[in-house]
Amino acid sequence: MGKLSKTIFIFSLFIFFPLFVFADDIGAKNNFSINPSYDLQKREETSATLQKVSNQIYYYIDDNWWNGLDSSKKEAALKILEDLSIEFDKKIYPTLVSYFGPEWRPGIDKDSRITVLLHPMNESAGGYFNSGDEYPKIQNPKSNQREMVYLNTQYIEKSLLKSFLAHEFVHMITFNQKDKTYDVSEDVWLNEARADYASTLLGYDDVFEGSNLQLRVKMFLEKPSDSLITWENSKYDYGAINLFTQYLVENYGKEILTDSISYKSTGIASIKEALKKRGFSTSFSQIFENWTIAVLINDCSQGDRYCYKNLNLKKVKISPQLNFLPLTGESSLQFTNANYDWSANWYKIVGGKGKLILEFDGQDEGDFSLSFVLCDLQEVCRVQKMSLDGEKKGQTILEDFSKNYQSLTIIPAIHTKDFYPEGSNPTYLFTWKVSAVEKTEDEKEAELISSLIAQIESLKKELARLQALIGSNSGGQNIACQKLERNLYSGMTNSADVRCLQQFLKNQGAEIYSGGLVTGNFGILTYQAVVRFQEKYRADILTPSGLEKGTGFVGVATRYKINQMLM
Repeated sequence: MGKLSKTIFIFSLFIFFPLFVFADDIGAKNNFSINPSYDLQKREETSATLQKVSNQIYYYIDDNWWNGLDSSKKEAALKILEDLSIEFDKKIYPTLVSYFGPEWRPGIDKDSRITVLLHPMNESAGGYFNSGDEYPKIQNPKSNQREMVYLNTQYIEKSLLKSFLAHEFVHMITFNQKDKTYDVSEDVWLNEARADYASTLLGYDDVFEGSNLQLRVKMFLEKPSDSLITWENSKYDYGAINLFTQYLVENYGKEILTDSISYKSTGIASIKEALKKRGFSTSFSQIFENWTIAVLINDCSQGDRYCYKNLNLKKVKISPQLNFLPLTGESSLQFTNANYDWSANWYKIVGGKGKLILEFDGQDEGDFSLSFVLCDLQEVCRVQKMSLDGEKKGQTILEDFSKNYQSLTIIPAIHTKDFYPEGSNPTYLFTWKVSAVEKTEDEKEAELISSLIAQIESLKKELARLQALIGSNSGGQNIACQKLERNLYSGMTNSADVRCLQQFLKNQGAEIYSGGLVTGNFGILTYQAVVRFQEKYRADILTPSGLEKGTGFVGVATRYKINQMLM
């Protein structure tokens, strides 16, 4: 629950009507407001009795639950709370306060002890902290007006109870360090990340079996593509933030978390500030990208940034979505997805014949990166990154993929903005396509151009041969026509007179006979040349006959003009 807004008249109220100081005794009964979304019976209020008081904690237990226990179970529960109190006094409190700073002390209730209320909750909830309890009822009518955390009675006999208490206590610290000190609320994801890391910080995750870390690994592997910063209060959110925080601390130190809680900035901005203070030049987005690779390969031989050092995390590897391409013929596969910011996906491609072409296209508004892991037939893998242009597009071509490589795993990641108001984190579209081809489109185009050039050269040679043949038929000399004695027309072939006509037209220049061929065949080019000749000498050829356009027929008037010019 987030921080409640303050009202303008609270200050004067504090002056004249100070809050009562709590001093609870064993057996005291109280009605507490509780969160119905966590409570097993969806209640908004419960009656509870103070069953134990330690140096730093009041333990209230839900009456309905407590009254349902027999005497031996009550005695066992009190012994568990005694042990939990010793653990809190000697380890949880001093360790967490030394790293993150103190809670609000003595706080709204003017009592240095915190209150722990145990009541039955949904099994998925270990506990919770309600920042609304840090405000007076005049601001928040449901406030319990205490420094208070809530624990699930279902876990009272389990070792996880101390991890859950530590987790919720960090939330209490965060409220003091951020809300009280700077009047800002920490981004939910980072608030939960620090709280969830407390179990590791305190050594409770050293024994992996049954630990909070084991739970988080299981959650993460079920849905690794969950967004780091989009908080929907699901178990998958906890899996993502825990595994990322483990990686962040391993590579950049616990001080990144302790520094970031002391700044007025929140979320990613505070982590960036802490990294800068500690002298790290790696950007937060690059850290995120490296983590997405680490959870895929988890192999220190590829570099420290691509693995976990924690022995309990050495075997953590996600299973990417598997995609097959046929081993015969050309084939392609295309996939489109939309994900929240600060998330990643993993796709493994195997098979394919010939070249493998990988194409990527991300939504222009998103800041995408595309890393990929290429493994050869000896299972030796290397990490690479695709360059994307301003339109978030890129391409990679792998030669003889099936012969040289065992698999290609691509990792599209999105890391656009540092912060989104609650409920406003958008999704970003991206598409990737893989094609197995014998030749790329560029290679096919180059081959086509080469083929066309070869055909042109062949036609040139044939034309030269024909021209040489025509020249040999005319004795190797230009044909000298003295006079045209008969009419000539389209369709005549192998005619000496036509050959003479063509030579005459050729001599008139390219504007009359652009082809310039002397073949003896009266074709379309010769016809068009005659028309142009007739229209050029319109006054002598066409006008006397009452014609406006050339006919292409070499009749009396046309032959007369030609014969004049031949003389």
